[in-house]
Amino acid sequence: MVGLGSRHELYQDAIEKTYARWAELVGICDSNAGRIDLTQRRSRRNGAPVPVGYRPQDFGRMLREQRPDVVIVTSSDITHHEYITGAMEAGCDVVTEKPMTIDAAKCRQILETRKRTGRTCRVTFNYRYSPARSQVKELLMSGAIGDVLSLDFHWLLNTHHGADYFRRWHAERRNSGGLFVHKATHHFDLVHWWLGAAPVTVMASGKREFYTPQTARRMGLSGPHHRCRTCPEKDRCGFYLDLGASRHLRELYLECEQHDGYERDRCVWRPEIDIEDTMNALVTYDSGATLSYSLNAFNAWEGYTVAFNGTKGRLEHGIVEAVYVNGAETQPANVGQAGVKTRVIPLRGAPVDIEPWSAEGEHGGGDRLMLEDIFLPDPPPDKYRRAADERAGAYSILVGIAANRSMETGARVRLADLLPKLPAPDYPPIPDRTDPVPMPAKSGCGS
Repeated sequence: MVGLGSRHELYQDAIEKTYARWAELVGICDSNAGRIDLTQRRSRRNGAPVPVGYRPQDFGRMLREQRPDVVIVTSSDITHHEYITGAMEAGCDVVTEKPMTIDAAKCRQILETRKRTGRTCRVTFNYRYSPARSQVKELLMSGAIGDVLSLDFHWLLNTHHGADYFRRWHAERRNSGGLFVHKATHHFDLVHWWLGAAPVTVMASGKREFYTPQTARRMGLSGPHHRCRTCPEKDRCGFYLDLGASRHLRELYLECEQHDGYERDRCVWRPEIDIEDTMNALVTYDSGATLSYSLNAFNAWEGYTVAFNGTKGRLEHGIVEAVYVNGAETQPANVGQAGVKTRVIPLRGAPVDIEPWSAEGEHGGGDRLMLEDIFLPDPPPDKYRRAADERAGAYSILVGIAANRSMETGARVRLADLLPKLPAPDYPPIPDRTDPVPMPAKSGCGS
């Protein structure tokens, strides 16, 4: 495993505890010596063999010495392509966090390496595995609203989760590609998978209007300042993050600063931030459907609403999610309407409220189901084809990359101009149903 920030712990615990019969973590790699030590201590607590630690310059040596079957990539986005291609060149399969990479050139390098080596590259889109989202796929596959002609998809990040992107390395476009790539890759992949279609063109706009020095002053602050820990106005700023208050954040970041100088709590108002906090995109698909999408990173509640407009009716689906800070404890949602709502509205007839599928665990139960699919030696057949390969990874980031280019130029961008001849993933088809379709069962877990 390469990259030992908070996300890697999901995979480490899965390997060393839940799926220890079939997997072993033999090598870990990170630029921070403190996080290597922390990960090794976690292995001891898990009662597992302690993996050998390596630095990035020794990544190739790690592969030669440990001879792994699979490399899991959970490093910062800008480095994904180096480890994905290096692992495949060494004869390893790859499991990578999203986004697969952050620009078209690096994407092309991954695709060419995969084709040349014949190794596999899996992108972990856990949102597909969330039972409520799999249920939407089931409804669409059943033909409940006929052919989908258009979608309206609006994602809201609150000022706990949303602000966190502006504290960390994500706030620099060169590291993350901006939220159109880093965050929205999840959302675009959901749409591609839900529709069973490939995106063709993108038109986008965006701005940074909330996480700015001007907003700090609107709130009565004299800042921006450098970071929360040394901020002279920490008692007056509602966006103050105390790294020492959470054991997890303290161990993973504050106590590891001495090794690489990475500051996890930089001021969200600082002027050098160069990513947007407000984004809109219009996407066309090869199926003829169009997507109207928005992402806002400073809302009073967190979640999304999506509506599919079809030839036989409308499917409305929405989730209010929990308050979340990456690497810290999740807290309950702060609104009374928390939960999942799904409704089918026929063109003729009464609306039908669908009882949502559910499961326990992070990301609506999606993480657990995804890990089963990754680590079980013989996972059950999946009619929804939720496992995503490098083609799905490429299409999900290319929409964001095209959106970034559209914002720069003001023009509509064709994905084929960024990466020609990219084959579509093997999505389950959405049938053209002309006969009356019964509503699916109102219970189940989607697993």
